[in-house]
Order: sequence, then C-alpha cells, then structure tokens
Amino acid sequence: MQRALATHPLQCFSTPQFSPKHHYFHSLPRNKQYPLTLSTSFSLSRELLKVSDSNKQQPQDVNSEIGDDEDELLQEKDFAVDDGVDLGWLPAFPHVLTASMSNFLFGYHIGVMNGPIVSIAKELGFEGNSFLEGLVVSIFIGGSFIGSIACGSVVDKLGCRRTIQIDTVPLILGAIVSAQAQSIEEMLLGRFLVGLGIGVNTVLVPVYISEVAPTKYRGSLGTLCQIGTCIGIIASLCLAIPSENDPHWWRTMLYIASVPGFILALGMQFCVESPRWLCKAGRLNEAKNVIENLWGSSEVDKAIKEFASVIKSDGGDLDSSWLELLEEPHSRVATIGGALFVLQQFAGINGVLYFSSLTFKDVGISSSALASLYVGLTNFAGALCALYLMDKQGRQRLLIGSYAGMALSMFLIVYAISFPMDGEISNNLSILGTILYIFTFAVGAGPVTGLIIPELSSSRTRGKIMGFSFCVHWVFNFLVGLFFLELVEKFGVAPVYGSFGAVSLLAAAFAYFFIVETKGRSLEEIEMSLNPKFQGKRSSE
Repeated sequence: MQRALATHPLQCFSTPQFSPKHHYFHSLPRNKQYPLTLSTSFSLSRELLKVSDSNKQQPQDVNSEIGDDEDELLQEKDFAVDDGVDLGWLPAFPHVLTASMSNFLFGYHIGVMNGPIVSIAKELGFEGNSFLEGLVVSIFIGGSFIGSIACGSVVDKLGCRRTIQIDTVPLILGAIVSAQAQSIEEMLLGRFLVGLGIGVNTVLVPVYISEVAPTKYRGSLGTLCQIGTCIGIIASLCLAIPSENDPHWWRTMLYIASVPGFILALGMQFCVESPRWLCKAGRLNEAKNVIENLWGSSEVDKAIKEFASVIKSDGGDLDSSWLELLEEPHSRVATIGGALFVLQQFAGINGVLYFSSLTFKDVGISSSALASLYVGLTNFAGALCALYLMDKQGRQRLLIGSYAGMALSMFLIVYAISFPMDGEISNNLSILGTILYIFTFAVGAGPVTGLIIPELSSSRTRGKIMGFSFCVHWVFNFLVGLFFLELVEKFGVAPVYGSFGAVSLLAAAFAYFFIVETKGRSLEEIEMSLNPKFQGKRSSE
C-alpha cells in the first residue's frame, strides 16, 4: 500500500532551446504582477453576439461574429465595474467541489489497499506471492496511464462536464468488479478499470477547475484537488480499521468506493460546462450565462472578447492534434509540464511515503495504517495552507519554497542517519524530517504542479498537454516505486535521500528560471503573453 500511497500528487531537465537567456517565458520579469493588458471597456453589439435559437453554429462562426478587433484587445483601458455584489469564489464553489469528488475517489483508491491487501491475497489464493501483490497495486498505475492519454481527445469533443460523467462508468464498474472478485484475474480487471477512470480525472478536473474558477480565486479553488485526495486517503485508512478483525471487510470497502461515483455522475448533471469550451463550440449564449452566473455580469463582455481573440489566433475547432504539441508555444509548455512531474517524482515523494512506515516504527508506531494516517493528516494540513497561500503568494514562490523545504527535510534526515548521536534524538530528527518533507510537498510541489500546467497551456491544447504531462507522471511514479527499495538496499538510505534533496534543489532552480507567475491573470492573458503571434503583433505596434 505504501507504494500505492505514493501515487499521490504529483531527472535533470535542460535543453539548449530552454536556456534562460533565450526562451520567451524568461523574457517576462520574475515575481512581478502583470497589469491587465486586454481591453475591458468595449461592449459587444447585440448584432455581433446574436446566435441562432438552435445554438448549433460552428466554432468558426465565433470569429466572424466578433470581428477583427484584436488591436483593441491589446490596449489598456479603464474597466467600469457595475454596482452588483461581488460574491467572489462562492458561485463557482459548488461546481468545483462536485468535480473534486473525483479526487476524493483518487485518494480513496490509493489508500483502500493499504490494510486489506493481506486479506485479499489470502482469500483469492495468492498469499505470499509478492509479485502478484505488487501487480494488484501497480496495475492501477497502468490503467491511469492509458486514461491520461485518452482524456485529451475525449474532452476536446465532449467538454469537461460530460466527460467527467462518462468517466464515472469505469470508476463504478471497477469498484464493483473488485468488490465481488473471486479470482486474481477479476481483481486485476477491477483495479485496471478504476485506474483508467482515475487517469482521466487527474487530467480533467484541474482543467475544469481552471476554466470555471474566477481568475482571482483560481489558485485557491484549484487546491481543492489536493484536499480532496487527502480526504479520500484518510477516509480509506479510517474505514480499513475493521479489516484487522474481519478478513472479508475489504469487499465492503470496495463496494463503498462505488458510491462517490454515483454521486459524482449525478452532481455533474447540475454543474456548468466550461465557458471556454462552450465558446469554442459556438454556444455563445450558454457561455455568457455561465460567466454571468459564476464571475458576475460585469465580466461577460470582457471574457467573451478574450475568448474570441484567442480562438481566432489559435484555431476554433474542437479537435486538436497530438502533433500540435510539437509546435510552439505548445511544445514548450508540454516540455515544462513533463519536466515538473519528472522532478516531482525524482525529488522522492514516492520513496519517502513508502519508507515513512518504517521510520515511524523506529519510534514505536508499529501500525502501518496508523503511520499512514499521520502522513495523510500532514498532507491535509499542508493542502489547507496551500489553499490560503496560492492566490496570495503566487505559484512560482510556493513552488520554490516547497522544494527548498523538501531539500532541507531530506538533508535533515541524512544528517540524523549519517552522524552518530543518541538513538532517540536520531529517530526524532528522522520523524521531524519526514513530517516536514510531506508538509512542504503538500504546500507547493503537490498542488502547484497540477495547477500551473493548465494555466500555462493554450485553450486549444490544454487537455492534451495535461494528458501528456500526467502520462510522464505515471511512468516515473511507477519507476521510482519499482526501484526505490533496490536503491536503498544497494546504497543505503542516506545516499538515496541525499539525492532526493539534490533533485529538490534542482527543482527549485527550475521553478525560478522557467516558471512564469500566473497569479491574478486570466488564462487568456497568460496565453497571449506566451503566444508568439500576439507578441509579434505587440512588437509591430
């Protein structure tokens, strides 16, 4: 289970074209709040925004209706706010909370195998077979990898809301198949189906939240993904307590896992679709209604103008190609997204979570479930801090501080192991380092990584870039989990943890040089600032 727990999110990366002196991401000053650069004072005429009653016009009609006013969009204007009451994050919260139920399921399925795996192995006839026990856990990652690949194309065609609903099918079916399994083959099939659904949702939910959340609160609402995962882990660990006395309790736990899937499918029926996807689909009236209800009536004209300008520049069809990730600016964002997940995994989150139960045993906490619960609570506390800090301190600062704290934690554990001192002091330092590492990960490296990738991605390729990034995540998640114990046995804990600390410092440097601050900027503003087409237009003015 500890290996499964390590799937929670979230190599040295350096290429010539990404030199800090040359890439255009770096051309923007760091740690600076960028003023709004899009026109916000022009009202769209009713004639230009008129759509047919059927709402079935093609996406390219958006461009013809809006007109050629990109010059106006790139001028700074005063923005007149109406007298309506600003409800802030509240209107979007129910929609975000419902979507975050997917992350609760993610966390639940991470933790559900922790206690019962021994009972499952005994009842299904593979007790003592470490390979099959590991396969029951790791096939979940294989399914997640495939789900992440498939997600990008499906969401382009169907939109976020409908895709989330469809994705509940493998989540519900997989839980039920696992719960009633009478053989190892049925258990593996159920776990694979669950992984398939989780792979889709880990990509899709951050995209959905980033596109429906108000700009000012996008970071805080995006942190609900991490909080949902933490609550799911804690819930599964608490529900696993009866399994110590009831060898068949694991079936009940897996049946319970199907319930949130039904709730999610029903709840998303009452949630809004992404206004950006609606605009691309030519459903302008629906997009305007969503914006008015979630962001306020004063944001409608401004947002539609921004959406239309981006669609006109980047293409308005609903089916982007994977080959587009090889083109600028998509290739840079995809590479940065993949690199962030590689660094996240090589910074050691898998290994620390895997080894944490043994660390807790050294101080007398012999129950692996109890040790995992402490880890889950620490993770939850860090996620709550991230919720508060994300839109105050910004993504880049949190990411740098998080990795710096993780490095310090690793070096503290290395010091406790490498230098002779009283046994109790050494154990306490190890516990402190482990708790500090998990906490600092949950404050930045965990939630920011999944949030900033869709923020940097273009509207056209956001789903596919997230899919690619999470595929990288699952691959390196699996590899680190697979080889961690072998590395510890061959080199010892101190050298391995020391390398985790070194990678954490590298990740902090990477965030400093390559991550653009996105706090307080709309997704369209970010895309325009990174798109060479808009940059070229600015330079020619």
